Amino acid sequence: MKVDVMLSDSVIGAADRARALQAAGVDGVFTFENSHDLFFPLVAAAPVCDLDLMTNVAIAFPRSPVHLAHAAYDLQLLSKGRFRLGLGSQVRAHVENRYGAQWGRPVEHMREWVLATKAILNSWQDGTRLGFRGEYTRHTLMTPTFDPGPNPYGVPKVLVGALGPNMNRMAAEVADGVLVMPFNSARHMRERTWPAIHEGLRGRTDFEVTAEVILGVGRDGPERAVRGLLAFYASTPAYRPVLDVEGWGDLQPELNARSKRGEWASMPELITDEMVDTLAICGTPDEVAAGIVARYGDCDRVCAYFPGYDAGDDLIAEVAAALKSVVRPGHPG
Repeated sequence: MKVDVMLSDSVIGAADRARALQAAGVDGVFTFENSHDLFFPLVAAAPVCDLDLMTNVAIAFPRSPVHLAHAAYDLQLLSKGRFRLGLGSQVRAHVENRYGAQWGRPVEHMREWVLATKAILNSWQDGTRLGFRGEYTRHTLMTPTFDPGPNPYGVPKVLVGALGPNMNRMAAEVADGVLVMPFNSARHMRERTWPAIHEGLRGRTDFEVTAEVILGVGRDGPERAVRGLLAFYASTPAYRPVLDVEGWGDLQPELNARSKRGEWASMPELITDEMVDTLAICGTPDEVAAGIVARYGDCDRVCAYFPGYDAGDDLIAEVAAALKSVVRPGHPG
């Protein structure tokens, strides 16, 4: 199973960080859209490493599919074919009030953004006439001046960040892969996520499933940082279905109320040991690797999150090595 880790949230130092993570033995790096642009660190990393590169995730709706296609094309070119464009929807408040963008029906909106971005990339690659018309966007003009022509490394993959069944099903229908959001459990993955993916695929096999996993690894007790992130996710209404599956749905309104009162410091105390064991994976590198494979062994890749603590490159290297040594059921050793 391939493992991806966070690169950097800033272009400053991203190249050096990419070299260090490659030396640690990971397979790829990803960037978040937080306080800096998430494409720039990948631009810095692409020429100096051989790692797979991915946005995880670029918020789709505030960006034109043309902008997304150009960024993906150039990073595919710069990385010599190692780039994947991960797209996400965010939530309505951020899309409308932070980005000042349009919010529609998010699943159908994302479907159009995936299809439009792929239509633009394919028109450049194949020389076909661009003619995408949708409810939220339309692209019918692409003159030679704005057409970069075929990418020598092929069309980059377009992935979708998803949690609920509808977004996972849609991703399986039209995207090249799915990034299963990290606030998740084995039961939710088994009962909600995989059935939706298989329904959307309709027999397709050219599809990549990446599990994103919250990890507490090390000898210095990262458990509080893990509890803090779980409390943050659990306070969000969009993540309540995961809690509902496990019988903890009543926790969400209380955490949400505390977040609105600014009582962030008290929120982790509501996350029990059972919740930590169910929603995250903690332990030594070997224990974490075994837990990942037991829970997400059917996935192609894993994005490893080390939230709010410094795992250190030595521990990252141990996790990567341990994960590569665990034999997945039904896979050759």
